[in-house]
Amino acid sequence: MRLVSEKPDVLVPRLVGLMAVDAYETAHGQGLSLYAPDRPDLRAAVVDHVVRQYPRPGAQVLRESTVYVWFDFGEGEGGGGVREPRVPLPPPGGLGRELAEPGGPPSYCAALSPP
Repeated sequence: MRLVSEKPDVLVPRLVGLMAVDAYETAHGQGLSLYAPDRPDLRAAVVDHVVRQYPRPGAQVLRESTVYVWFDFGEGEGGGGVREPRVPLPPPGGLGRELAEPGGPPSYCAALSPP
């Protein structure tokens, strides 16, 4: 005797890269629910982008299953990273070297000279 599932299997869509509102609509279109552990108020996270999901795209799950999505990288998992100063530092003077001081004579040679 074979048991027939009342809830047919569906493939999990790729939600990574989608905005929250699009991920929500895509999941619900497949008959899946969406849960975001890092955004308890998922409906308010309209413009945030999904960075991770579980189960993975293409996994076969039962209809009405929950797909977990995250909108922020966890501690030490990537993201913007630390902004460190570049070495070597640019030469001092910046735009003051390139442009003449207000009220002074125009500096045509400064704009053409190599840094």
